[in-house]
Amino acid sequence: MPRVLMIVTSHDRLGDTGRPTGFHVGEAAHPWAVLTAAGIAVDVASPRGGHAPADSADRSDPLQAAFLDDPVAQARVAETLRVADVDPAGYDAVFLVGGHGTMWDFRDPAIAAVARAVYERDGAIAAVCHGPAALVDLTLSDGSPLVAGKTVAAFTDAEEEAVGLAGTVPFPLAATLRERGAVHTAADLWQPNVEVDGRLATGQNPASARPLAEALVELLAQAGR
Repeated sequence: MPRVLMIVTSHDRLGDTGRPTGFHVGEAAHPWAVLTAAGIAVDVASPRGGHAPADSADRSDPLQAAFLDDPVAQARVAETLRVADVDPAGYDAVFLVGGHGTMWDFRDPAIAAVARAVYERDGAIAAVCHGPAALVDLTLSDGSPLVAGKTVAAFTDAEEEAVGLAGTVPFPLAATLRERGAVHTAADLWQPNVEVDGRLATGQNPASARPLAEALVELLAQAGR
């Protein structure tokens, strides 16, 4: 059975605004549904381990409601693994869930180390919305940025402006990925956009979470995992 490590944020505040944040529930719920339906085992980790803060839950979305009512999924969220304690040898892929909290804690050497190890064992990396924040400082063993020369999607600077948080997040995600050598593509605001470049799959926004998970399932199938 293939195994995917889903990584979510531990960060629960939007800068100094006092407003709560966390991982985007839809960006975990839709991939959870797609991956588990495909017979893939999913573990959940976070930078600090333990309870992961959730944000933007929408029970009118059946897959989010199912995720929120799933005792297995909720147990994984309540007691996430600490990324630094994870053995990457046990995983075929990493799925980096978005949510604004990631902008504060996904540029984490432990996340980079686990993702690098999985990728360099011919595994896959998927990242959605703000999840690509983890790719900004991710270098391969030869020191080159993982995203250099790769086509990627991520939450756009225009979308950040649209939600009024361009001045709150600590860095502009799409622009910073481009600085690392990525070729960043952008669909219209809130429209799904998934890019697959080799074993790296990325999605632009919440609407991209489900098709991104479907692309990851296909990558694992192609690899015979």
